[in-house]
Amino acid sequence: MKTTTNKNALAEAHALTLPTREASLRREPSVSHFWNSNRKLLEDAWDVWEFENKDSLLVPDETLLDPKLRKAINEAWENPEKENAVADLWKEIIPGVYSAQFFDIERLAEFRKYLEATVNSEIPRRAPYGIQLNRYGVMLDPRSEGYLAAPSFQAFYNEIMDRYMRPIARLLLGTYGYDNQTFGFSIQYNPDKDKDLQAHTDASSATLNININLPDEEFTGSEVDFHNRTTGKVVQTIFEPGKAIIHTGNVPHATHPITSGQRNNLVVWLYGDRMQIPRGGASSYGSAGNSESKVVATQSISARDRWSIPEAPKDTIAPF
Repeated sequence: MKTTTNKNALAEAHALTLPTREASLRREPSVSHFWNSNRKLLEDAWDVWEFENKDSLLVPDETLLDPKLRKAINEAWENPEKENAVADLWKEIIPGVYSAQFFDIERLAEFRKYLEATVNSEIPRRAPYGIQLNRYGVMLDPRSEGYLAAPSFQAFYNEIMDRYMRPIARLLLGTYGYDNQTFGFSIQYNPDKDKDLQAHTDASSATLNININLPDEEFTGSEVDFHNRTTGKVVQTIFEPGKAIIHTGNVPHATHPITSGQRNNLVVWLYGDRMQIPRGGASSYGSAGNSESKVVATQSISARDRWSIPEAPKDTIAPF
């Protein structure tokens, strides 16, 4: 945790007048100016907030994640030849789409309590453009204006991206070379707000969509359709607490209207430098197939390559 010299940052952040929702949705130049001109102040405010609440705040880390996934990931980092144990945890929905338990169900409540505390901090945060300003809608990546800059959260976010998502995407989807850069946001579906999402693809090489509902937070509707471009069939999935779906960005998918309750998700992307993604559709990606030992067969890179962190610098380009 860094320690800011601006001890008044929290009070100054609370005193800011935020852009209106209408101006934000229209992406008026004044909105970007607000977030960019106050970037340092808001980062300092998150630093002060975290320091002042250090005795009561959770420090999020990988122990929040599913024990089986965590064990397999850590063993693969020690010995990449053991990466099949990671792949075996992921169930193929259709080619290019996989699902697995990501968060530990027993600790989801702690993580949600932490997120609630970030909301109650009343530090200005920017919701994703085009998404209703709901309680959990916020940008997660430093590339984004008004992101959740709490130092401990950023450390956890980077751990998810570097140690978990990137090697998993390389293993299952073959994204090596198109995954240096990161992006993320949270979203909450509500019957009276963001009800659904029409069929679309993502501007990503890989998308990881993680449900953070608690087991007793039931909802109806909000099913996700994934379109199999090879067969033309649509496979419908339902998010379960702590479960994640990882897929190539070019797989068309749509969300049905939510009819009751709420659905809370973290959505994170990987893509290449200057937002490059593989060309030519799904055939440009590796495929893990359906065999018992899932390995990427269409790429010549080694397991050691997959379990590595890019050395290239991070850029400052955010998709939205």
